[in-house]
Amino acid sequence: MIQIRTILATICLLSGTFMYAQFGKNCEITQFKINLMNPGIEYERGLGVNTTLDIKAGLQIAIDPAVAEPLENFDLFPALAIQYRYYYNFERRGRNGRQIYGNSANYIAPATAIFAPGSRTIDNAEVNGVIAYGGLVTGLQRSYNSGFNFSVDVGAAYYVGPFKGQILPVANISIGWIVNEKRWCVGR
Repeated sequence: MIQIRTILATICLLSGTFMYAQFGKNCEITQFKINLMNPGIEYERGLGVNTTLDIKAGLQIAIDPAVAEPLENFDLFPALAIQYRYYYNFERRGRNGRQIYGNSANYIAPATAIFAPGSRTIDNAEVNGVIAYGGLVTGLQRSYNSGFNFSVDVGAAYYVGPFKGQILPVANISIGWIVNEKRWCVGR
């Protein structure tokens, strides 16, 4: 239970950075997106020249670390996921004439997520409780003038919940549309 409290405290601290946001020339100030791949909503807020806080809520395809073979068992769970993204190639994309609208760049990010799978039966035993992870991912995001947006990231994380904690892979795919944004990207 202490590990879950630690993850929740980290989420609260990261969320507090909204009040001290500094906007730069690269990141969009805000983007609100609808995610179709994992049905839900996503909000990305620019925090600095190359950093954003990305928050996703909805249903997400995920592994269940409580089963014997977690990498072979996927399910759809209600989830809240947060990433503090550092985009590292805005300048190079701009020099090469590529679009950076909608934070179209590559990133690395500490990532946390909390899943609420509910009560389920695994190996003839009832398993209850939330699943959470904290780790590091690398990925890319691309947005187009039509509003179409996708992002893909992969990494590793430490999973906690009603099972023995373990390090497992993380992979996220978001496909959807930007439905509201406030652009910043001056000079682009």
